[in-house]
Amino acid sequence: MGSFVIAVDVGGTFTDIVLSNLENGEYQLLKTPSTPADPSQGFLIGVNQLLSANSVVPGDIERILHGTTIATNAILEGKGADVGLIVSEGFKYVLEIGRHSMARLANPYLWSKPDRPVPPEHVVEVRERTEFTGDSLIPLDEEAVRKAARYFMESRLESIAVSLLHSYANPHNEQRVRELILQKFPQAQVSLSSEVLPVFREYERTITTVLNAYVMPLVSFYIQNLGSQLEQEGIVAPLLIMKSNGGVIGVDSAMRQPVYTALSGPAAGVMAAAQIGRDTHSPDCISLDMGGTSTDVSLINQHQPATTSTGQLGHWPLQLPMLDIATIGAGGGSIAWLTPAKNLSVGPKSAGASPGPVCYGKGGTEPTVTDANLVLGRVGQFLAGGTISLDVGAAREAIEREIAQPLDLDLHRAASGILQIVNNAMMGAIRNVSVERGHDPRHFSLIAFGGAGPMHAIGVATLLDMPRVVVPRHPGVSSAYGLLVADLRNDYSKTFLQKPPNYDLAAIEGVFSDLEVQAAKWFDEENVPMVGRKITRAADLRYAHQGSEVTADLAGKQLDADGLRDLLQDFHQRHQELFGFSLDQPAEIVTLRVTATGRVGAGDTPLLSNPPIDCQMAISEERQVFFDETGGFTTCPIYRRSELAPDSVIEGPAILEGSDSTVVIHPGWTGWVDNYGNCVLTSIE
Repeated sequence: MGSFVIAVDVGGTFTDIVLSNLENGEYQLLKTPSTPADPSQGFLIGVNQLLSANSVVPGDIERILHGTTIATNAILEGKGADVGLIVSEGFKYVLEIGRHSMARLANPYLWSKPDRPVPPEHVVEVRERTEFTGDSLIPLDEEAVRKAARYFMESRLESIAVSLLHSYANPHNEQRVRELILQKFPQAQVSLSSEVLPVFREYERTITTVLNAYVMPLVSFYIQNLGSQLEQEGIVAPLLIMKSNGGVIGVDSAMRQPVYTALSGPAAGVMAAAQIGRDTHSPDCISLDMGGTSTDVSLINQHQPATTSTGQLGHWPLQLPMLDIATIGAGGGSIAWLTPAKNLSVGPKSAGASPGPVCYGKGGTEPTVTDANLVLGRVGQFLAGGTISLDVGAAREAIEREIAQPLDLDLHRAASGILQIVNNAMMGAIRNVSVERGHDPRHFSLIAFGGAGPMHAIGVATLLDMPRVVVPRHPGVSSAYGLLVADLRNDYSKTFLQKPPNYDLAAIEGVFSDLEVQAAKWFDEENVPMVGRKITRAADLRYAHQGSEVTADLAGKQLDADGLRDLLQDFHQRHQELFGFSLDQPAEIVTLRVTATGRVGAGDTPLLSNPPIDCQMAISEERQVFFDETGGFTTCPIYRRSELAPDSVIEGPAILEGSDSTVVIHPGWTGWVDNYGNCVLTSIE
């Protein structure tokens, strides 16, 4: 049978699974409802079904790749562990003070500061002091640490964060604190800021370390439980977890630094979009991943996904290397509702997997985006390859009752209004990652996937004047496919301030070398072969008196005079792109970064092997579909997408139905199927 790789992406509504044959590149897929109460159950049910359907035995599995939202949901929903925090004397309220910032567009007269993950009574100060140079000024008060450990143990706080002043420059005191805690409290799980995020800025470093401790027990239990259940099924292949930076790591690394998996699922989708962009000769593209609960968008420039080290998750900053992804509460399950002023709104509340949209017939009563698509004929009465039957009558009744009648609107106008609102929300998210970053979306292709993305792609592209949309062969499981093409990746960083003009190149080289030693050790732990290892360097720079930095790449291996010149030039150029100006003055080097990448991707995308046919032979039926462009319902051919061959051309209006998603081609648009089975949609107006 050969060797196989399994990729599993657990979403809020569906769990998507791909089984890839490493010998011939072919893959099989499965979409099954998620099990929110215990995500591992949906994971295992789907894996067993897919293996059984394809006669693959557990021993043929070479590795398992997993995108998970465990850490994300715990942080967003406030369901992490009770955490204790140890800080340097004088910094008890570092979390409470924060940055005195508030949510964007929040009313300053009504906005309330969110509760911190650690209340002040669980924050313990210890006497010690380290300079930013790494020199010790005041030795660690070890008795105070022992007392703190006893307090945490008596308070049943088994997850402990440690964030001492300037520990990024010298981690010795934090390491000693961990030793002392474990002597008194052996079952405690300890997160050190010098290991989680060894960079300056006390609040950001502390909150990131706290969040790591906050989700560590939950993520550790989930991964260990999942691994145990896989072993019981006879699957002993290595389990790799997707990180927020678009790479994968082993379970040991994921359990030590679970906060790095906070954008695990969305990152997999971006990696899929980058590969699809390469396949379709779209070096500049924007990914639109619309699932059942949310939509994630990200910009890819010259085949490189945009990254950031100043991300945000919920209320909290995360200064971790991650893909630059904007997430909004807009999905197929997003609920349409009326404000007290009788204004129509959609999301962020979602019907999720249970009870799901009204048309699922599982007890949902509030109309959703999926219900609106069904009422307008854009989706048929069956989903997921016929495994889910939809009740169009119930969807009509819900929209009529909750939206149309209160607004005195025609049923179909109300349903169309729901789609227009959600499309405009997604347009705003795309502007956030494009226009606000200095990019014109009209020069980009829109790569649309997720279960709902292809139904809304042209509507969103029209709002942005984007003339080209790409829908992958299997859009509903693209995030799982993204896991297959991802590499092992880990990031290392250290703040090491260097002011012009006397940059200490030898000292900088020493820090880079230390980071690369850590990377090499990680390569060994993950059993990455020498031929598959790659290490790159970068640095965060800023002009004097600035409060934020810009990351610039170091093209050469060594930071010599030429490398320094290129680094500074790249910084000025990126500053110009991001902020519209650059200054004719030297820059400070603030933080040094090393990225370690190990090649484990599943290889090239398989070609579509369908024999040539007349497109008309793939039409299963005709259906009345509502389009705003025509002002009402239009007779629309429904194509079985799986039967379309390369070079097939479909004129809109048309619907392409697949086992995992539906593509809506609007009037004035044309679809073309490429050699990989992607559907490339272009405007003919």
